[in-house]
Order: sequence, then C-alpha cells, then structure tokens
Amino acid sequence: MSARSEPDEVLDCRGQRCPLPVINLARLVPGLPAGAVVRVLADDPAAAVDIPAWCRMRGHEFLAERPGPAYDVRV
Repeated sequence: MSARSEPDEVLDCRGQRCPLPVINLARLVPGLPAGAVVRVLADDPAAAVDIPAWCRMRGHEFLAERPGPAYDVRV
C-alpha cells in the first residue's frame, strides 16, 4: 500500500474502549486474504500501544499510525 492508496478494509472502532478495537480487529482478520491492509479507526489512546503489540503477537505487519487517529495493519 503506498502512502496515497486506500486500505482494503476500514474498521471503525471510534468510541470503543480497550480492548474492543483489538478484539474487533482479531474478528475481522480471518476473513481477509493474505496481504490485505486494514485501517483501524480508533480514538482510544490505548489503541496506539495495543494494535502494534497485537500485530507483533499475531504475526501481522503494523504499517503506520495515521492522523484521525487511524492504524494500518497488513494481514
């Protein structure tokens, strides 16, 4: 995914508190093909730590934190 391209999926978790953004991401990922990019919209401050940590534990690639706040993950 280049800086200007769109993700394959957008998961809107705004207004949800820890651990819901990670739980919802974990539920979405099994239905996606390898290499798909998910943008997680999450305004809970814990998401900035939780999403990259979840990626490391599950073998997914954390791509970037974006304004919004949003987090890009490659499956």
